[in-house]
Amino acid sequence: MIERVKEFPTLTIIRHPLVQHKLTILRDLQTQTKHFKELVDEIAMLMAYEATSELTLEPRDVETPLEKTSGWHITGKKLTLVPILRAGLGMVEGILRLVPSARVGHIGLYRDHDTLQPVDYYFKVPGDTAERDFFLLDPMLATGGSAAAAVASLKRAGANRIRFLCLVAAPEGVRRLSAAHPDVQIYCAALDRELNSQGYILPGLGDAGDRLFGTK
Repeated sequence: MIERVKEFPTLTIIRHPLVQHKLTILRDLQTQTKHFKELVDEIAMLMAYEATSELTLEPRDVETPLEKTSGWHITGKKLTLVPILRAGLGMVEGILRLVPSARVGHIGLYRDHDTLQPVDYYFKVPGDTAERDFFLLDPMLATGGSAAAAVASLKRAGANRIRFLCLVAAPEGVRRLSAAHPDVQIYCAALDRELNSQGYILPGLGDAGDRLFGTK
């Protein structure tokens, strides 16, 4: 089950009951690190079912134990998952269980807490970028600065098929990413109310990186 928002034509909200159930537990401040990691992993995998629904297919013949038949195969190079470090790492393994042949790149960005602007410190993705589908991963789409910068980095490397997957988004972040990259489809489990003065999503789920890795 998905929801489209008229104001944000590039946004898809995944309303599947399991996703929404797990997201509510994820938000709970009583949810401990181990359970938090498991939930991020599970929600990412469930969201990937919807995000992969638009991958293109080509026909392929296959020999069964009884006869030859025809089926389908995803076109192009292998799907590439690109987590934005560090919180995006929590979404990788769940999607890899769904698409074990996917490659994994990394983008290192952090948000300056004074300016709220992204700072780039690491970039590594597989080659042949123009032939690959990229899933850019980050649990939170807050101001949209890091997401927009990460997409720009992928495009400079030659990528032209990029989808952004997050768990929780703020309207400000969706608006900024959509304005900067209107060709990038955004998938989230919840579109929250707003950002606070520190750039955190409300109601949100806190600092996803700290909650994933127990650093706060």
